[in-house]
Amino acid sequence: MKKQRLVILGGGESGVGTALLGKDKGYDVFVSDKGTIKEKYKEVLIHNEIEWEDNQHTESKILNANVVMKSPGIPDAVAIVQQLIKKGIPVISEIEFAAQYTKATLIGITGSNGKTTTASLTHHLLKQVLNVGLAGNIGDSFAKQIIEEGFENYVLEISSFQLDGIINFKPKIAIITNITPDHLDRYDYQFENYIASKFRIAMNQTKDDFLIYDADDDVITNWLKSHPVQSTLLPFSLTKVIENGAYLDKENIIITIDNNQINMSTSNLALEGKHNIKNAMAASTVAHLLKIRKQTIRESLENFQGVEHRLEHVLKINKVQYINDSKATNVNATYYALESMDAPTIWIVGGVDKGNDYKELFPFVNEKVKAIICLGVDNEKLLSTFVNMVDVIVETQFMSEAIKIAYKIADAGDNVLLSPACASFDLFENYEDRGRQFKDAVRNL
Repeated sequence: MKKQRLVILGGGESGVGTALLGKDKGYDVFVSDKGTIKEKYKEVLIHNEIEWEDNQHTESKILNANVVMKSPGIPDAVAIVQQLIKKGIPVISEIEFAAQYTKATLIGITGSNGKTTTASLTHHLLKQVLNVGLAGNIGDSFAKQIIEEGFENYVLEISSFQLDGIINFKPKIAIITNITPDHLDRYDYQFENYIASKFRIAMNQTKDDFLIYDADDDVITNWLKSHPVQSTLLPFSLTKVIENGAYLDKENIIITIDNNQINMSTSNLALEGKHNIKNAMAASTVAHLLKIRKQTIRESLENFQGVEHRLEHVLKINKVQYINDSKATNVNATYYALESMDAPTIWIVGGVDKGNDYKELFPFVNEKVKAIICLGVDNEKLLSTFVNMVDVIVETQFMSEAIKIAYKIADAGDNVLLSPACASFDLFENYEDRGRQFKDAVRNL
């Protein structure tokens, strides 16, 4: 019998992990990357005798596939993907490919913002008691963990691009943290397309599965009214009383599932800000569903360290607090960051604009921001938007210079906040690189 051919487009973390799982399951595997594959991934492919190419896509070796796993960074619009679709060859994501090879309980988390924090926090709550992996858009590849670790539970952070490539994927528990316009360049600038993409996380769920979501998010609640799902719904809210799900009563989170109620004070939460109360509600609801004790949940919420590059307090120098929020790659993420500032703020912003509308930030900028440093190749839109709102607005293309300017402008008691509201690819490798450069520059002051 001829082996099934698995072709993988993109030789990064998800691509190489899928290649390892594919080989283990008896596929004839080929990895193709239009760019250069990193040395550490090349070594893994060579060591495992998996055929690969980089800096090109050889059509004859790709169009004979039975199934293709596409890295989430590759848009559907590229020529090779369009050719595959025309030929009727399934093009799927790593999440779809890997999920069929595990019987583990899957917890899938998506949303425009908060998904990394919610996924990390959920994993932190569950790992005290359960055998659980953390994968998807975060950490080691899901596919690789299935062969190497074989966890009984997985918390998966899933982007809309990964959800676009699912067919049968069905998490036992799904979370949608929120939906705000993001990545619209990949969705024909139609917000509806992007919303539909996020809701694919629940498309295969039945009444025995659960969907946890933000009931204060009008985009989510309106979509559910007109596009009902089969899942058992467990909403969370800061403003409404929720019968089945989680809500905030003064300082207490109250979670009810099938008349089984727990309540916990928010006064000692390790993470600050309203949005983090929501992240805590979502994660705690999962923990409550999976029968983790209240005491364990409470202790875990109080000792959780947070996520690197997400409102990360770096250093205090001359009574000025430097905060790294490089992970804020869209306006809504920056909204949360500015909302949580409690001192005059020097805001470092800019990068690749994905069709941003900065209007929702105006009240915070007027109230809290004393200076803006634009850090991008093209800062035209930022300059024209904010020039009349702050006394000082400057632009630079170097992180080290941005930090020196901030240092000069800052007074004791101020915050210097890197919260770019944009993607990083114009000046940096990725948001992690941008965040690390910020931290290095601060430490070198």
